[in-house]
Amino acid sequence: MDGLFEGYRVLLAPMAGVTDVAFRALCREQGADLAFTEMVSAKGLSYANEKTRCLLALAPGEDKVAVQLFGHEPDVMAREAAWIEDEMGDALAYLDVNMGCPARKIVTKGDGSALMREPELAAAIVAAVKAVVAHPVTVKFRRGWAEGDETAPEFARRMEAAGADACAVHGRYALQLYRGSADWGVIRRVREAVAMPVVGNGDIRSGADAVRMAGETGCDAVMIARGAEGNPWLFAQVKAALAGEEPPAAPTIAERIALARRHARLLEQREGRNIVRMRKHAMWYLAGLPGAAAARGRINYCTSLEDFDAVFDELLAIACAHGSAPAAGPVEREGSDDAPRSL
Repeated sequence: MDGLFEGYRVLLAPMAGVTDVAFRALCREQGADLAFTEMVSAKGLSYANEKTRCLLALAPGEDKVAVQLFGHEPDVMAREAAWIEDEMGDALAYLDVNMGCPARKIVTKGDGSALMREPELAAAIVAAVKAVVAHPVTVKFRRGWAEGDETAPEFARRMEAAGADACAVHGRYALQLYRGSADWGVIRRVREAVAMPVVGNGDIRSGADAVRMAGETGCDAVMIARGAEGNPWLFAQVKAALAGEEPPAAPTIAERIALARRHARLLEQREGRNIVRMRKHAMWYLAGLPGAAAARGRINYCTSLEDFDAVFDELLAIACAHGSAPAAGPVEREGSDDAPRSL
């Protein structure tokens, strides 16, 4: 494997509203070699937006992080990339340029996957960023813009010629959003088109998926996104599978609820009492558990750690009553075994 990804074979993808410090900390604990920040707006940084700058904070125990920057103005992207490098120093693993986000509010401004329609501008951004930073510069993009029009291999060649050190390829078209299945064949075709390292992304939901992607595409690393939502244990399973080892057992209901509780505490320590963003995470952790469907309505009104704890307690009690989780005494709060040990 290329030196750029030596020690970084299993990556947590950048996901807006998801890969904050709390989620990254849990994924790193479970075996993610490297995690990305949420995507960071170059324009937001240029306005010295404190909310945007907070996205660059390191998670507990996180020695390195990759930062994904989005925008469409080469000079702004370069200036803010240089600022990030100066600000983060050795904690920065590498800088990634987002050319794959298909969200409407992103592409309508010319950012994200909209850049796949303007390869000359995309190349100019890569060249501008590369000219001002010492860290590796990578690019994340999709199979192409419009369904049926695969442009990724040629796009990858353009990015490599502009100075990109590596790329990550998601096997869906931009207009496809997240419908259907990711085509891993395009990852292989990009791998064959360029000399730079290639990261495979899309539809990895088990250790077997990661092994199959690596075998079918020859990618240098695998990147996990939605499969990790509510399931940080996926990283341990993938790491074991890629090493040819027996995968760890799937988490029990009690373990799923305990990690959801830890996640909420990490968010509270970072953001204060209002942890509304935990709502989606709670639903992911609890999906499929006895009583989870009925609990969704309550989760939608949770704002504090106490609110979430009450839901978690109720679901744990239901699981115990169904014989799905070990019966236990009342869940302790601060200082219990399910509290973050590193904080």
